[in-house]
Amino acid sequence: MDKSKLTMNTLVNLCKNRGFVFQGSDIYGGFANTWDFGPVGVELKNNIKRAWWKRFVQEDPDTYGVDAAILMNPRVWEASGHVQNFGDPKMDCKNCKTRHRADTIIENFSKGTVSAEGMTDAEMEKYIEEHDVKCPNCGKRDWTPIRKFNPMFTTSRNMVGDGDQKDIVYLRPETCQGEYVNFANVRGSARAKVPFAIAQIGKSFRNEITPGNFLFRTIEFEQMELQMFCHFNDAMKFYESYKEKALNFVVDLGLSRENLRFHDHDKLAHYAKAACDIQYKFPIGWQELNGIHNRGNWDLSRHTEYSGKNMEYMDPFTNEKFMPNVVEYSIGADRLFLAILSEAYDEEVLENGETRVVLHLKPFLAPYKVAILPLQKNLSEKAKEVYAKLSKHFMCDYDEAGSIGKRYRREDEIGTPYCVTIDFDTLEDDTVTIRDRDTMQQIRLKVDELEKYISEKINF
Repeated sequence: MDKSKLTMNTLVNLCKNRGFVFQGSDIYGGFANTWDFGPVGVELKNNIKRAWWKRFVQEDPDTYGVDAAILMNPRVWEASGHVQNFGDPKMDCKNCKTRHRADTIIENFSKGTVSAEGMTDAEMEKYIEEHDVKCPNCGKRDWTPIRKFNPMFTTSRNMVGDGDQKDIVYLRPETCQGEYVNFANVRGSARAKVPFAIAQIGKSFRNEITPGNFLFRTIEFEQMELQMFCHFNDAMKFYESYKEKALNFVVDLGLSRENLRFHDHDKLAHYAKAACDIQYKFPIGWQELNGIHNRGNWDLSRHTEYSGKNMEYMDPFTNEKFMPNVVEYSIGADRLFLAILSEAYDEEVLENGETRVVLHLKPFLAPYKVAILPLQKNLSEKAKEVYAKLSKHFMCDYDEAGSIGKRYRREDEIGTPYCVTIDFDTLEDDTVTIRDRDTMQQIRLKVDELEKYISEKINF
């Protein structure tokens, strides 16, 4: 199909109808910018996370995993600057009373061709006025001036003591602080020597108000990221290395290089030495997929200052004492999920004139590796035996409803790479038909040969 015609609505409908993603709190009319992953979606998302962990943790002897707490000592967020300086440029539509990020409005309006990252508030307001940028919700242009809103969610802990003291606690807006505060713990317990990295997959929370972009920007999202702690002389070397590693990873997941590009930040944080995004051409245009940053030694220096714990590292070979620099690589699991769906979605016109919807997912990412399909319901006993045998090794689907053609189409739509059909010959010679999703070619195999055949096809 012509991918320029793929819309976000097409992906939303596919996700709902086939069990990838549902609107959060759907039976109550939904809850803005929240989404629930369904039976098929949770498998795809888990496979994405497994692939990332395998590439960046399992296969790297100098990277160590953690799973840090979501609720942290509030001083962490003072040290990071989030309490004092973290804020998004928001504008309210006076007509429909919705709130939007000014930079996102500009980037969506320009289909990703204009970056608002380096713009001041006045420059963003001027662009919106000169280009007659309207509210994406109601279509009117009646904006308030830009104001800064801190998007951190707050909760509280009621402390038992000399009164009714109420302490504010924050839901973390990013996962990286969990790696920074555990730098000394990991270094000591793992006997790690700089350079080494700490990796984590976990939930973050931001009070985002940006309608219409499905999974692209949500208030609850999952990050896959690592922090490389290194000598300042080596930081740019690791920065360039992770740019290439990050690009190669998403290409290996199936994203095409022509839909990917590097984008250097126009404006750097005061502590940053370099920052770059990898952007993907989503149905809404070029948008950030992941980020790579050379953060200098600001993070560990700040936590040293606020905690009173010295984060300096002494090189055991040179006896040099220094505060490690940090090179960060971060990618959103939900956003990558959306990019993979966008890339894999296809509508093929067959020889008989029919159109089939198919997800050309890499087999190792596919929610189900194989579907077990009895040709008729009176073959279900044998089919369930095959299912029980294969499900010990792979996620399998089982479907006996409708014609075999319709069942093939359902499996194509969720990206199942192989369908195994049990027919009456199976009862005689223990062979089955196995169908390839992409080529639609079919071969006969012995039931005992299926595990080996599929295993060799789904490795990452």
